[in-house]
Amino acid sequence: MPEREIYLLSPRALSPETIAVAFAKTSRAPESFREIASELSDEKSAQFHEKWVVGYGHASVAEHAVLHLAFENVSRIAIETIESSRLASYTEKSTRYQKWGSDDFTIPPELDGHPLRDEFIQTVRLLFSTYAESLDPVKNLILGRSPRRENESDEAYDRRIRSQYVDRCRFILPAAANANVGMTANARVIEMVIRKMLSHPLAEVRQIGEKVKEVSKAETPTLVKYADVVPYLVETTAEIANWKSEIGNVQTDWCKLINFDKDGEKNILAAALYRFNEMPYAEALAYVKALKKKEREQLAEALLGKLGKYDVPLRELEYATYTFDLVMDQGAYAEFKRHRMMTQTPQRLTTRLGYTIPLLVTEAGFGLKYEAAMQSASEMYEKLYAFNPDVAQYIVPNGFNRRVLAQFNLREAFAFCQLRSAANAHFSIRRVAQKIYEEMSRVHPLLTKYMKLREETWQQVEENYFTQV
Repeated sequence: MPEREIYLLSPRALSPETIAVAFAKTSRAPESFREIASELSDEKSAQFHEKWVVGYGHASVAEHAVLHLAFENVSRIAIETIESSRLASYTEKSTRYQKWGSDDFTIPPELDGHPLRDEFIQTVRLLFSTYAESLDPVKNLILGRSPRRENESDEAYDRRIRSQYVDRCRFILPAAANANVGMTANARVIEMVIRKMLSHPLAEVRQIGEKVKEVSKAETPTLVKYADVVPYLVETTAEIANWKSEIGNVQTDWCKLINFDKDGEKNILAAALYRFNEMPYAEALAYVKALKKKEREQLAEALLGKLGKYDVPLRELEYATYTFDLVMDQGAYAEFKRHRMMTQTPQRLTTRLGYTIPLLVTEAGFGLKYEAAMQSASEMYEKLYAFNPDVAQYIVPNGFNRRVLAQFNLREAFAFCQLRSAANAHFSIRRVAQKIYEEMSRVHPLLTKYMKLREETWQQVEENYFTQV
């Protein structure tokens, strides 16, 4: 019998496009991957991709070519597009642990030569100076409440308290603030990202898209060279944006479960039986529906009772979905958007939904200056909005609220609620996670009780961390 072998086709020795061809050819070639790769050149690989990926549309081949892209000094509003693809990995400069300098922001290209440009810069500088000014008062408050631990080093102590005071002050930073992000993705995803960027309403994002295409072509010249503007995205976005609704902007319930599978728990239990038995799904579902309450509880225990803290539930939990209409501060959304297995529809950044005030900012005696900065941002937003609603997003600080529609299944809910309710999660997202859990447990208590959440309610988060939500 042939001996098993597992080995790397290293990008140190082979280009990403050549590796992709080596994997693709195995479907029809009997040789080993090493033998296939040894016969390939960059030129032959390009010819293969032109014929099969471009010519015949076998785009999955491009998934074997992986690139690592570094983005530096791009605005946070642009980063939202960079990070919008599900099948990619990202690591971003954190506003929770790092401090921003006074010039760390982007001026929208749309404002070049525009009368509002100087006022925009003045308002951004006001936000950044207010941010810088807030650091010491909040830090001093933390120092008084968080004494150094025994044998704790200067570095460790500084790191621990920095995460607490920088955490609060970041609410003042606007979406124009720059950040760095690293992205790892395959060439198929990168091509889609490029198309999305080139079709974006913001000039900065389009410029980034052009640069991504340029640098990606150095590694995968064939697989991304046809990425271009998508008329469908451009035209559809513009047309729907022009529909003016007369519906008001008032929403009293910030976390509203607007839709869910009423038989979701039964569907999941039936799917689990279906997986491990020999029966049609209709028969499995009928069996579950006929069970007594106690018997369904026993079946749920069999499915989730042995779930450990770091275990991932079986995929059968994906057979129940939930849709939420949410309002959260932009800082919380920065964490929320990382859960890309959800279907998320965020609205544009706005100052019209009000803003949050961290309790420590008020206790540090900085509340009035904080509110004055937020008011300045709101006034500048309205001026920019009259010019261009998309450009107006740059001036919106993290503390302002934002709407997002989100749909996800119970398996993803386990991941989100457990991770974002943890003690080291930001308090803004803990509030969201606890409220989502509360709403789900109200309609599906049988399975949600197996979520392992911290002993904290969303009301306690509001009371302990916010002056205003």
